[in-house]
Amino acid sequence: MTALPLASRARRAAFVSAMCVGVVTAVTSLAGCGSPEDPDAGTNGVGKLSAPKIQDKSSRLAQAASAVRLSGTVVSKGHTYTLDMRLKGEGGTGSVTSKGQTFRLLRVGEDLFLKADSRFWTHDDNNNGSGSGSGKGDGTPQKADEAAAAKLDGKYVKVPKGDPAYEQLSGFTDKDVLLEGMLTLHGELAKGDRGKSGALRTIKITGDEGAGGTLSVALDGKPYPLRLDRGGHAGTLRLTDWNKDFPLQEPNKSEMVDYGKQLPTS
Repeated sequence: MTALPLASRARRAAFVSAMCVGVVTAVTSLAGCGSPEDPDAGTNGVGKLSAPKIQDKSSRLAQAASAVRLSGTVVSKGHTYTLDMRLKGEGGTGSVTSKGQTFRLLRVGEDLFLKADSRFWTHDDNNNGSGSGSGKGDGTPQKADEAAAAKLDGKYVKVPKGDPAYEQLSGFTDKDVLLEGMLTLHGELAKGDRGKSGALRTIKITGDEGAGGTLSVALDGKPYPLRLDRGGHAGTLRLTDWNKDFPLQEPNKSEMVDYGKQLPTS
């Protein structure tokens, strides 16, 4: 093998050395790009707070919001309810599905309206064992008969404030009541994983490592709660359209039935 002239060897060594420096620099730069960055860079900063402070901040922000859309499922006493409600201080509107039946709720101020099809009013899915159109021996009606139910099909029925159904149903339209009950995690709070809800980055806080519920809070924009996985597999709710207003208007008289102080048995 012919030995390279000294000058050539020197130039080659310098070239190799420079190349190695370039490679090392490139690798170092790549390593720097791939190294863990500050996960809170460019966020609203709540990820740096403790779990109790994140919950408190997001809860206060939610309660102060002018409007929200709440959708998903709630499991209670063995029954699953599917909700899609838009809520604000003056009332709310949306749908509730249970036992295969869907009804709509509308509350404007203190006036509550319920709209459902005739099957809802005839209690086809009731568990009381009574047949359509039957009643107690004392004559007290247990459900509307088919003819009466047909008149209610697709109509808004005004729910009297004195009727037991008013308190039960109006809760679905009350922003403060729903949020206070839904956003409470149980047990010891801890910060969980970071993730995404749609296009927004989130951080999770958990109660009792998830057994008491998991709340995903926005890291982008204001730290609104965006998703709640209820403890005990009791449903999942999404919270969207924060502060997005929507119209609330009582139904026209042609769309409404008012029974006065007594609602048809439901």
